[in-house]
Amino acid sequence: MWNKLWVVLAVWILGSHAAVAGELYTAKSLYRNIVVYEEDQLRCIKFGRYVLARQSCIRLSNRDELVFDYTKMMMSALYFNPSPKRILIIGLGGGTLPSTMQKLFPSSQVDAVEIDPVVIDVAKRFFYFTPTKQMRVFEADGRVFVKRALKQKEKYDLVMLDAFDHEYIPEHMLTKEFLQEVRGLLTEKGVLAANTFSSSRLYNYESATYYSVFGDFYAIQKGNRVIVLRMGGLPSTAELKQNAELLESRLRPLGVGKNDLLPKLTISKDWPADTKVLTDQYSPSNLLNVK
Repeated sequence: MWNKLWVVLAVWILGSHAAVAGELYTAKSLYRNIVVYEEDQLRCIKFGRYVLARQSCIRLSNRDELVFDYTKMMMSALYFNPSPKRILIIGLGGGTLPSTMQKLFPSSQVDAVEIDPVVIDVAKRFFYFTPTKQMRVFEADGRVFVKRALKQKEKYDLVMLDAFDHEYIPEHMLTKEFLQEVRGLLTEKGVLAANTFSSSRLYNYESATYYSVFGDFYAIQKGNRVIVLRMGGLPSTAELKQNAELLESRLRPLGVGKNDLLPKLTISKDWPADTKVLTDQYSPSNLLNVK
């Protein structure tokens, strides 16, 4: 028993020191505790002083480089449509995804949605996120924004779902009804990319829920899993390769390459057929998000 207590105490002490090392800024918003810190030439944001998971990071020596594997995997969505004109990103973090999309497609309209005004402020102050007419940021709940956009008959060529907090995606953005609303925003060949976990009981439930709305989808996995799909039918392997080749010179400076992404893109129905679909009436993410 005492050995366990010493281990817990040691982890708490080490965690306390790690939490303050390199800190640049801390804030407490209505939704979370926010910490900005620097470590090993990275500037990062995380939600909670003693939480290990980082929400977003930039490399100070090369701000264009994508640091996280999941952001690199999200770029595979461009293999499904290499020239999106209207892009919607739900979840901001440090603004990595919208900033990257704006650099890649300067004439396209990029809309980012973030519920927490403090996160928006931090992205601007510490992560070089600079909204413009072509890259707008909206302070709103992601699902509320989607509902309003539907009423206004908005359409997007690419929607990226990245609405994580330190625990997981808010449960009202995991359901069949929400995905049906997102589907309504997609153009005829619109693409959806969603950053999800890959190691909890939610894996099967999320898979079944996406399948119930969209049918077959591609997935790419390294740590997190990114679900990627396209309206009007999934692209063939030949089309994916062609688009990947077209984008290679533009994505390589980001640390993204076709040889890293293409082999990992797979279509597989690897969840039990009787898996329950998540709905607005049944979405116990807090119970299912455990290994």
